[in-house]
Amino acid sequence: MTERLYYTCDNTEGQATVMSCTARAEGGYAVVLDGTLFHPQGGGQPADAGWIDEIPVETVIVSDDDVLHIVATPIAPGVISLRVDATQRQLHARLHSAGHLIGLAGTEYGWQPVKAHHWPGEGRITFSAKGSSTLPDGASLLAKINAWQAEDLPRRVTFDGGLREVGFGELPAYPCGGTHVARLSDIGQVTITQVKMKKGQMIVTYTLVP
Repeated sequence: MTERLYYTCDNTEGQATVMSCTARAEGGYAVVLDGTLFHPQGGGQPADAGWIDEIPVETVIVSDDDVLHIVATPIAPGVISLRVDATQRQLHARLHSAGHLIGLAGTEYGWQPVKAHHWPGEGRITFSAKGSSTLPDGASLLAKINAWQAEDLPRRVTFDGGLREVGFGELPAYPCGGTHVARLSDIGQVTITQVKMKKGQMIVTYTLVP
């Protein structure tokens, strides 16, 4: 079982121990570590990029309780260095945190977020109606998001029965395994590009100003 170090720290460099390195039928090798700083693809967020020692990590995926680091060449068992691409990590964290705020803003109009996609250039949150709901425009959602950002609320990570929850300040928290900014000011400017209805659901697409 791989310890997910990124659950409780923002470090992008560190050390770990290689527990196994297995050749894959489709090519490359799957490396299991005792603990990892790399976020795997999942939960609406893409995988981190980076290096194990100097070997590029091509992608990161989950297999049962292990996190598999896919590399092109084998890595021997023992202690190795980890280096996550910090620039890409911060972008993913900003997008994921912005998605949480959009989800919270939507709930104030009677909508429940049911699906999220926090990929660069593809950000969108899908909502279903929860009782009485009204369709907000992008400006209304942004007004709420900007107000929370102006408070510069800090990230709050808690664990309840083994379930990780992420929130900001006293805002409601979501069950989440993803990476997030330390404070809402770190997100930067959020842009909502479209609010539309499709098959009874509200879909909000968004991006960030670089």
